[in-house]
Amino acid sequence: MKTRRLTVTDDRACGRLDKWLCGKLPDLSRSRIQSLTKAGNVTVGGAAAKAHQKLAVGMKVVVRIPDPEPINVGPEDISLAVLHEDTEMIVINKPPGMVVHPAPGHASGTLVNALIHHCGDLTGIGGELRPGIVHRLDKDTSGVLVAAKTELAMSELARQFKEREVTKEYLAAVWGELRPSQGRIERPIGRSLADRKKMAVREDRGRLAVTAYETVEVFDKVSVVRVSIETGRTHQIRVHMAHMKHAIVGDRKYGRARSTVLPVVVRRQMLHAQKLVLHHPKSGRRMRFIAPLAADMECLLQGLRDQSGAEA
Repeated sequence: MKTRRLTVTDDRACGRLDKWLCGKLPDLSRSRIQSLTKAGNVTVGGAAAKAHQKLAVGMKVVVRIPDPEPINVGPEDISLAVLHEDTEMIVINKPPGMVVHPAPGHASGTLVNALIHHCGDLTGIGGELRPGIVHRLDKDTSGVLVAAKTELAMSELARQFKEREVTKEYLAAVWGELRPSQGRIERPIGRSLADRKKMAVREDRGRLAVTAYETVEVFDKVSVVRVSIETGRTHQIRVHMAHMKHAIVGDRKYGRARSTVLPVVVRRQMLHAQKLVLHHPKSGRRMRFIAPLAADMECLLQGLRDQSGAEA
């Protein structure tokens, strides 16, 4: 248990308690301060306080911060391809086949299990000793992913994603040749009416989803496209590409079986989160991360190039 004792000394700072504490305790998010207050861990003048309580000069504020509690997720010694790590965050190249967070049917072997083992300097997020999963990639999508190690980092990174200040760029192998070769898809996405386990373009009740694409290579039956997303809807790229009749190669959920013979066996959707650009949550420095392609996708692309060259 940590205890912070503070005194209101400037009448210009008087106002809501939670807002004032955000300035005094920058390592805690406003939501964390509010939860501490609700739990009775913040007092003003010795009495339990409320988040909206108004302050005045001379008031004594005491904040008790319980030690973070371990979560019911065990550490697992799983190898990680670390692209960057510091005291605030870790950036990894997620392999295909890895689930990001424990869920029914995937209680172990997840990225969270691996991070808890790997990161010995987690300070706790929301009162729990865990890494902060800021964004997610599908199980069979590979590529760059950032996780927060502190509450401050979690709050700031989440804000950047919410405010669309983060650049997210993917590489995908799709069926057919897109015409035009580059463009922008603005179609709302929502839960499919035909299958509740799937997402679909829903003009009636979907949420805005924006995907920009650019063709970078064209083969006989497959194209390679660079994709950037401004929104982060579930399965967004997969849904938009399938809606355009150019489903991602290997996507069994949104694509269909094809008789086309590929140079290698494809066992998952050929989608890779290639680049992530954001600002460091503490220093504000702009940072750019590039994740090398997973071996299976690299083999597919090289096989398509070899096949195309042989047919020329």
